[in-house]
Amino acid sequence: MSHDIREKMWKAMADSPIVMLGLTDSNEHREPMHAQLDKDANSAFWFYTTKTNRNAGGGKAMAQFASKDHKVFACIAGTLVEETDPDIIDKYWSKHVSAWYKDGRKDATLKMLRFDLDEAEIWEADADFSAKVSVTFGGKVKPEEMGEHDKVNL
Repeated sequence: MSHDIREKMWKAMADSPIVMLGLTDSNEHREPMHAQLDKDANSAFWFYTTKTNRNAGGGKAMAQFASKDHKVFACIAGTLVEETDPDIIDKYWSKHVSAWYKDGRKDATLKMLRFDLDEAEIWEADADFSAKVSVTFGGKVKPEEMGEHDKVNL
């Protein structure tokens, strides 16, 4: 199950790579961030941000994810570190990213963070037929009828 649910999470994130990101040692609210995903690097993803962003200092962090169809949910733990490799910074650069920075790729406030992933807790909310019938007619539903749930290493 772990491999299947992990693959469902990556597929859902590829469709809508927005997460709520925050440092675990901070009382700051989490904020929506656009994850830059790489199909060949499923142990990390990246964020363009600014040097003054609340997450810019890096450290232990968590990202919460909900798929567009609300069938896959994940809480992803890892560590934010500054990405300094110019090839990586250029690799994900786009017109969409450039719109956020006055001086584009050369903007003095630009900072890229790499999220080195440790583990995720993933839920797939996909009720089976018996659960749908129970809900429709006022019956009781068992948690295992509502979909999968697992903790996975990334």
